[in-house]
Amino acid sequence: MPTLLIPEFHPIADPRAVVSAPHVRFTVLTSRLLRLEFSPTDHFENRPSQVFWHRHQATPEFMLTRRAGHLKIRTEHLELDFLASEDGFTTENLSIRVHETGVTWHYGEWVASDNLGGTARTLDGTFGATRLEPGLNSHSGWAVVDDSESLVFNENGWATERQAEACSRDLYFFGYGHDYQGCLSDFCRVAGSIPLVPRWALGNWWSHYWSYTQDELMELAMEFERQEVPLSVWVIDMDWHLTETGNHSSGWTGYTWNRELFPDPPALLRWLHKRGLKVTLNLHPADGVYPHEEAFASMAVRLGLDPEKKQPIPFDLTDPAFTRAYFDLLHHPLERQGVDFWWIDWQQDTNARLRDFDPLWWLNHYHFMSSLRIRKKPALILSRWGGLGNHRYPLGFSGDTVVTWEALAFQPAFTATAANVGYTWWSHDIGGHMGGIEDEELFTRWVQFGVLSPIFRLHSSKSAYLERRPWMFSPDIFSNVREWMRFRYALVPYLHTMAWLTHTHGEALLRPMYYQYPEENQAYRCPNQYLFGTELIASPVVTPIEAETHLASQNVWLPKGKWYHFFSGDAFEGGGWLRWYGKVPDVPLFARAGAIVPLGPKQAVTALCPPCDLEVHLFPGDGSFELVEGDDRAQTDRAVTPLLLKHSAHGLRFEIQPVRGNARLVPTQRRYQLVFHTVAVPEQVEVWVGGEQIPVQTDYDEETESFWLGPITLFPSVRLSVRLESRSGRLFERRDRRIEHFR
Repeated sequence: MPTLLIPEFHPIADPRAVVSAPHVRFTVLTSRLLRLEFSPTDHFENRPSQVFWHRHQATPEFMLTRRAGHLKIRTEHLELDFLASEDGFTTENLSIRVHETGVTWHYGEWVASDNLGGTARTLDGTFGATRLEPGLNSHSGWAVVDDSESLVFNENGWATERQAEACSRDLYFFGYGHDYQGCLSDFCRVAGSIPLVPRWALGNWWSHYWSYTQDELMELAMEFERQEVPLSVWVIDMDWHLTETGNHSSGWTGYTWNRELFPDPPALLRWLHKRGLKVTLNLHPADGVYPHEEAFASMAVRLGLDPEKKQPIPFDLTDPAFTRAYFDLLHHPLERQGVDFWWIDWQQDTNARLRDFDPLWWLNHYHFMSSLRIRKKPALILSRWGGLGNHRYPLGFSGDTVVTWEALAFQPAFTATAANVGYTWWSHDIGGHMGGIEDEELFTRWVQFGVLSPIFRLHSSKSAYLERRPWMFSPDIFSNVREWMRFRYALVPYLHTMAWLTHTHGEALLRPMYYQYPEENQAYRCPNQYLFGTELIASPVVTPIEAETHLASQNVWLPKGKWYHFFSGDAFEGGGWLRWYGKVPDVPLFARAGAIVPLGPKQAVTALCPPCDLEVHLFPGDGSFELVEGDDRAQTDRAVTPLLLKHSAHGLRFEIQPVRGNARLVPTQRRYQLVFHTVAVPEQVEVWVGGEQIPVQTDYDEETESFWLGPITLFPSVRLSVRLESRSGRLFERRDRRIEHFR
């Protein structure tokens, strides 16, 4: 097996997409994405860079005009104007007009004043908001990525500097107007797709920076089972390895099990696996390899060093020999013991032999490539944001936030805005990491946001005053937190489908509201709410209960159209702001008209395979949803179940069509429970399975005004058709409420 896999690159553009002139080269990658290069020596870089791997794209139509050193390129969306000059690119001689917004960009404008933001390396120590790097979208409709100084890959897949005579400017101009999703989809085509996150990563994670013994850790895992709180991933923080080293090592870096705490690590890993848990270990690799490590001697010999001198081996990812040994001798043996993936906890800067070498960027790249070598396992890491291009290496660890309401209040906007750089799979320290004051209400709200975020991971620092075990809170809080953590498991069929959309189209699970409503001014003024997949809007509560009302309140913007509160069924006519009030268990979660949301069981066990029982929630209107279920080990093999909903003046028609693709990936029989929200009791109900009408059990919930139908057993190859009708036209005459507007 190779230490690392070399990515599949397609770095050389179709010659028909390239326009050359003395000292410059322009490449029309899409009708809205242009590469702009200047080289006084006419030497241009064709190798893949850190960010851009796939410049070979289908050549879009464009018109080229040349006249006396004046060059124009016109596409459907952009018009580039360049006048040759010995000075290369200047403000006066290079401009691009974005047709949709009417804005003209001039060379030298690096960030639009109305750039919509990207993300940040870490939230370490933040009490609230932090500054975000620029993203690929702006209200003006353009963004520029300066790739001039980035490293490139050589033929062996290693990072290397550009040649000295290579181009002095290498820019990528994104002119997507307000098609924000189109921008990110094309970025993922050119820079590489976002990998499919494995299904098990979408469950609940337990993590705590604490010196557990092996027995204590096992007892804690069993207590989660006894308390019926489901988990799918177990994180063992840095105390898994030796921290008291007896030498000059800080103890943060380590690769040798602490046998006083963990006398039989392989047995522990097998025990956790038998309970359906995946396991990750924490890494701080900055200090290199010291003589106390079990692998020190073999590492030294591999690198041609004398192990008897006991000189520490510096960490150096610029050295291919060190990097190979780093994986072969330090990580792969632990993976063979049962470590499923790595948490790369890195924030250190370091000197490097390569100019502009960011060790975090390359740690993420090489670790992800290393994990890809095992074909039977999905590749995954947990690490910090290393810069543009790191969308290819999920998941993101956002860092050590302070336990405050202000820190929580920033996380919804922070998470959604990261869609603007394709970094969609953030994992936060749910509950906050350190400091602050423990507060049951704050913890509950953090859990609720975590359930409605990409990755749910409980975590805190090594403090006896911070508690993340749900059952250690008051009974009411524990009951609510457990219910939400079970709801997370029910959401997995929906979340996994969204993960496929992220992988295939670059469409983030959490997206800012302006992605769907770019021409609505209010869509830019509600940062703490977001599109949660294709069917829902979430606005997690991030402020405490008000003393006057004894309720939490939230301002929620609902776009034009009909919206339904997911849990209560209350219907709202959109087009303005809603002042929402609720108790601690309540969260503003809204479904669009025609929404179809498939849920699995609210189980108390860890299994996250495609469930035999599905609960499909349906909201009045026209809609469609393709439930996607796949194999974590193969990013192309999947089963697709189409779901269709149509409404008329008298009723609703719902259909589950036969499974497309690999039906072996879904249960041979599946039981469906259908929940029709915000309807009266229908006067007529017809259920057809494979062309034969069948009787079905029904029920009606007066409080939520929802009609329950089923369970209905269905084979993957059989079609289900349901018709609900009320000839009197009263099926939808329910609790519609006009939104109260306010300033």
